[in-house]
Amino acid sequence: MTQTPRERARLQTMSEILSIGRQHLAVHGAAGLSLRAVARDLGVVSSAVYRYVKSRDELLTLLLVDGYNALGDAVDHAVNQVPADDFAAQFRALGGAVREWAVAEPARYGLLFGSPVPGYEAPSEQTTGPGTRVIVQLVRIIEGAHRAGALREVARAPVPDPRLAADFAAIREEMGLSVPDDVLARGVLVWAAVFGAVNFEVFGQYGRATFSDPAALFELHLAALAETAGLS
Repeated sequence: MTQTPRERARLQTMSEILSIGRQHLAVHGAAGLSLRAVARDLGVVSSAVYRYVKSRDELLTLLLVDGYNALGDAVDHAVNQVPADDFAAQFRALGGAVREWAVAEPARYGLLFGSPVPGYEAPSEQTTGPGTRVIVQLVRIIEGAHRAGALREVARAPVPDPRLAADFAAIREEMGLSVPDDVLARGVLVWAAVFGAVNFEVFGQYGRATFSDPAALFELHLAALAETAGLS
């Protein structure tokens, strides 16, 4: 469908608002975002911006969705460069893409996975889909390896607590999975560990001089996590 000049102008303005919002996020942090400041940099009065974005919380939501999709696009692109039957390489590509995007976009990554913004609660109906793109891709890799018989058994793997059985069953049903509980439990651990390792680097938890090559350290972590998942 052909866009009208008015629709194109609106999309252009929204794009500019998001661009300015990303800049302010990098400088002032999520808690310091202000629609008045965005309007000033956009070169319009505050009331004009409110026609497009009603509140600071709405701007935060737009930036969240924008960030989740940018991260998801980066991960999808990296994984799609790998042969469909090389599940271990797909996992390494996924982890590497998460880290590369986070290191390049620390302020946006911080909005997605850092401290909650005081007084703001993300609307799940808008953020859940974009926010779960990476875990959906990870689950697809593990499920694909399982269905292909390429997921090796892990020696001395812990037996999941029966109290988690209903939770795992609900996840399997929701996502159409066939992996057993122990594989699903390890997948959750891998998911948390990938983002935990990235968080430690991006948020400076290792200290400035502890590791001279954080990328090499992360590759070591990914190799260990591939073993944990049974993907190596």
